[in-house]
Amino acid sequence: MQHFEVNFDGLVGPTHNYAGLSYGNVASLNNANASSNPKQAAKQGLQKMKALSDLGLTQGVLAPQERPDIYALRRLGFTGSDARVLEQAYQQAPQIFLACCSASSMWTANAATVSPSADTSDGRVHFTPANLTNKFHRSLEPKVTGNILQAIFNDDKYFAHHQHLPDNEHFGDEGAANHTRLCSQYGHSGVELFVYGRYAFDSSKPAPQKYPARHTFEACQAVARLHGLNDDGVVYIQQNPDVIDQGVFHNDVISVGNQNVLFYHEQAFLHTERVLAEIQQKFGDEQLHFIKVDTQSVSVADAVKTYLFNTQIITLPNGEMAIIAPTECEENPAVSSYLANLVTTDTPIKHVKYYDVKQSMQNGGGPACLRLRVAMNDQELGAVNQNALITDSQFERLNQWVDKHYRDVLTVKDLCDPQLLVESRTALDELTQIMKLGSVYPFQQA
Repeated sequence: MQHFEVNFDGLVGPTHNYAGLSYGNVASLNNANASSNPKQAAKQGLQKMKALSDLGLTQGVLAPQERPDIYALRRLGFTGSDARVLEQAYQQAPQIFLACCSASSMWTANAATVSPSADTSDGRVHFTPANLTNKFHRSLEPKVTGNILQAIFNDDKYFAHHQHLPDNEHFGDEGAANHTRLCSQYGHSGVELFVYGRYAFDSSKPAPQKYPARHTFEACQAVARLHGLNDDGVVYIQQNPDVIDQGVFHNDVISVGNQNVLFYHEQAFLHTERVLAEIQQKFGDEQLHFIKVDTQSVSVADAVKTYLFNTQIITLPNGEMAIIAPTECEENPAVSSYLANLVTTDTPIKHVKYYDVKQSMQNGGGPACLRLRVAMNDQELGAVNQNALITDSQFERLNQWVDKHYRDVLTVKDLCDPQLLVESRTALDELTQIMKLGSVYPFQQA
């Protein structure tokens, strides 16, 4: 039986914009109110997907959310026609309006936490959509995210879907952005690393002071229970509060893992030596590579600016590993020098490949933010909705779909144009037909 890790990248939505909604995310705040290019953003994302497919990997795609979210605005008291709701919200509550227009579902590392069948008690792949309670604009996503995941992984013989955790900050869950998995091979049982920023029920424990800790220890435990994970295969890790206060809002901004490699900054975790010892103990006797980047080589500021750790580490068909990095890493002298040296050292990482994802980077998300990792065997992969996988023909269809429906330039003021809502719904309706998802959006179910 063959085993794969499939990256499901989020397709950038038609309302991709820079509203600066994510407090604690430096790139998002720095580019607030700039004009965006939804068409370019979607095409950059698709090009990255196609590039990984061309490297011999199995690559998938997740559909975006419906935006503007008229239903959320109506729940908040705006009434009348859709055009009237948009106009009222834009004039009376602009920040709420902008939140309801966000295309943030493009960052599918926050879509869900996924545990492969090798780790779970019932031998199925388990999915729990993240509730994303810390940010209003992202808290609107979980229900539709669950619909999309169930439309793609739609065979309950192989896949188990859970409702997102309660919509409360005590169970703040940011999904796979704070979760990674180490294993000797994708098909073997592994060690799942759940990273959290604070304890919800114990205020005496360390916590950041400047920026919010979005993910709680209690949420990590709940997801591990839902997925039927054995305690011997789970490690709970607290993120360093000081590094959160330096703009590291998710763990995938300061560390990333793949198979038997954990690539991390020395400031990433609390009690680092104890954590690494526990990981090694639970991993067993097989070789595990801990690649530590010290502050002298790459500062936290440079790591955040370039998203060195928000890169993807992938295993190529020949068994060697490659880092998929944004071009910002190549343009930064300290980071590019570090990566050039890394591929010459005695680790499995032998290649660095740079891609332009600037439209995403300017909004606070790098290559790793754009993908949800799903490890599967060949039977499970065969049970996936095949229209959600990138092939030459599907890549071409999706590019043509973007060309047909997306705008080249979008300003914040454009978001209240009623025609944009019509365009977005028309686009998404056609997309569900291309991907054979059925009716996953509220406007299709009304």
